[in-house]
Amino acid sequence: MARSPPEEYLSPEIVNRGVEGSGPYAGSPSFSVRVNRGLPDFLSSVNLKYVMLGYGYLINHGFYFAWLPILLLVFGTQVGKLTWDAFHLEYYNLLNTLVFIGFLSLFLYVCLDLTPRATYLVDFACYLPPNDLKITRDEYLELAKKSGQFNEKALEFQQRVLKTSGIGDETYLPRVVFQPGYTKDLTVGREEAASSMFGAVDELIATTGIRPKDIRILIVNCGVLNTTPSLSAMVINRYKLRHTIQSYNLGGMGCAAGITAVDLADDLLKAYPGSYALIVSTEVVSFTWYGGNELDMLLPNCFFRMGAAAVLLSNNRLERWRSKYQLNHVVRTHKGMDDLSYRSIQLKEDAGGRQGLSVSKDVVEVGGHALKANVTTLGPLVLPVSEQLHFFKSLVWKKSSSSKPYIPDYKLAFEHVCILATSRKALDEMQKNLDLTDEYMEASRKTLERFGNTSSSSIWYELAYLEAKSKIKKGDRVWQLALGSGFKCNSAVWKAIRTVKHHNTNPWKEN
Repeated sequence: MARSPPEEYLSPEIVNRGVEGSGPYAGSPSFSVRVNRGLPDFLSSVNLKYVMLGYGYLINHGFYFAWLPILLLVFGTQVGKLTWDAFHLEYYNLLNTLVFIGFLSLFLYVCLDLTPRATYLVDFACYLPPNDLKITRDEYLELAKKSGQFNEKALEFQQRVLKTSGIGDETYLPRVVFQPGYTKDLTVGREEAASSMFGAVDELIATTGIRPKDIRILIVNCGVLNTTPSLSAMVINRYKLRHTIQSYNLGGMGCAAGITAVDLADDLLKAYPGSYALIVSTEVVSFTWYGGNELDMLLPNCFFRMGAAAVLLSNNRLERWRSKYQLNHVVRTHKGMDDLSYRSIQLKEDAGGRQGLSVSKDVVEVGGHALKANVTTLGPLVLPVSEQLHFFKSLVWKKSSSSKPYIPDYKLAFEHVCILATSRKALDEMQKNLDLTDEYMEASRKTLERFGNTSSSSIWYELAYLEAKSKIKKGDRVWQLALGSGFKCNSAVWKAIRTVKHHNTNPWKEN
């Protein structure tokens, strides 16, 4: 078969902004457009509003403690003006009062449970499908050809994508999708969802010893399959959760929904202090499958594979001793107000009525802009002060010259990075633009090779890889980064409470 050259991703960048100095258009704004290959060079063109948004997060988080240094400074200044006798006479009673109020406030905060609660990641588990669902790339192509669902051009396209995808020969895929004339079936979808979700939750319950009746909050996210009753109701019924359970079912939110669920759980735990929150992230491959010949709808076939993760969170202070991580920050960016971003990934039907996920050629550019906004907002929350000073200095300098701003070194903010395992091309571009080393990208690349793109659960397989290789030490900071339809880019930052040891339930135990 004749092979067409691989597609190149092009993205525009506006350069040479200015004003015409002469001619018929003197005084009019002017600019030039440069076309780049791959992701936009988003770190060289920083939008100040996202920087300010990041500092807004920082100020809001520290507002309640910001008055303490000011109070101490004012008090110290006044004390310095007094002699000991004057201080003893005028301030002795006041000091006694302040000490009494301080102890009373502390007592009330502890007794009334008003002190801020941290959100802990007690543990998590990733689903390991049975070996009979493993599929190699050659077997995929052979079964796709026998299925009769695709023409020659569609088969050639999938072969070309798989060759450069970064996916290995041990991923998992249900064979039912290769049946001739396969159409989406709710029974098949529910069975796949049940096996994936229950497999992960069973593992988590066995590892943590949590009693299902102690779970107060349940959040299930799945992109394409949305049943009635919901997937969250399936979990409630299976494990007989309490009738007062706070249950949420997130659908249609794509690969970034796992971090969205973490953010929602964090907020709900603040409303229900001392509780446990269970998050289940999955995608049903038998419902993302497309059996047609539209090339933009065939990409999910090549990348999506079976997987699920169950995560147990709590802000119960007694759980800190056995928890693995503490949640430091969540930053979510949504570009849905932009039409190009909104339409970059969407579920649609082709001319023959076959349903599938369409991925536009603009998704790389769209992802770059969402990523730029997200990391710029995240920067003030995580970067060392020295990096922030360099960064601000470059921004001020840029206003008076054409030099590029200083690009912060995010490697100084994190010891580990878990970037959603989408494709080799996407990971290459992110590594280049974030200036990350191969060691930082190892977990994402290994997960893509071993498990494929498991959608929202991918970042948990990557964290499991780091644990399996004994890379997580006490105090390490982990950055989880996921992008998804909408278009969304979400970040979660965790800090390891203890050195995490490998255990036998890890999905990487065989590797």
